[in-house]
Amino acid sequence: MKYVFSVNDMSCGHCKAHIEEALEKSGSVSSFDVDLGLKKVEVDTVLSAPQVVTIIQEAGYTAELRT
Repeated sequence: MKYVFSVNDMSCGHCKAHIEEALEKSGSVSSFDVDLGLKKVEVDTVLSAPQVVTIIQEAGYTAELRT
């Protein structure tokens, strides 16, 4: 399933790298794109949207599913 999340508190390259690392370590994300300029994260995964939100939250950021 593909999801797009807003991550409005992602503000720098370090933030972007931290989110990318968390998604990679999850082991359940097949692909992702973290766009710092648009403050969005696109994820292709077998996980549910709330599970992806939890991964991003555990990395220290707030994620909201874009509809």
